Amino acid sequence: MAEILIVYYSRKGENYWNGGIKNISKGNTERVAEFIQKAVGGELLEIDTVKPYDKDYYKCIEEAKKELHANARPEIKSCPDNLDKYDTIFVGYPNWWGTMPMCMFTFLEKYDLSGKTIIPFCTNEGSGMGSSESDLKKICSGAEVRKGISIHGAESESSESKVAAWAKNSL
Repeated sequence: MAEILIVYYSRKGENYWNGGIKNISKGNTERVAEFIQKAVGGELLEIDTVKPYDKDYYKCIEEAKKELHANARPEIKSCPDNLDKYDTIFVGYPNWWGTMPMCMFTFLEKYDLSGKTIIPFCTNEGSGMGSSESDLKKICSGAEVRKGISIHGAESESSESKVAAWAKNSL
């Protein structure tokens, strides 16, 4: 059986939520990652930056915008030496400024993902997948990047059946 990794970046604390700010104890993307694991198994790996993003949501997204415009690769905390044992990698993130947070680029560019299956999922408040799928195709050279799923962040708690069906169909 294929080995599955579910790697994700998720924001806890202040989040944009149905037009306002809400403090959440578990990030939307983390919740979706857990639904995927429950549906298809695999190991969870949360990506965390060495320098935390600001706790204030609006300051955080300004930091993210600066990183995007600078094509930055923020340093991330410990990662596996390699991903050799995984055949399938679900890649999750909030959609920030039309794509993945730059820390996901940092992570993915560390590895040779040739021959692997990459399956993206994102949370957002209305921006969908943005350009993240095409960005993944560029940085995951030699991998098969499958169609992702976009989950409205404010509906992440109630998305388990939708996420589970998608995850099972994506394998």
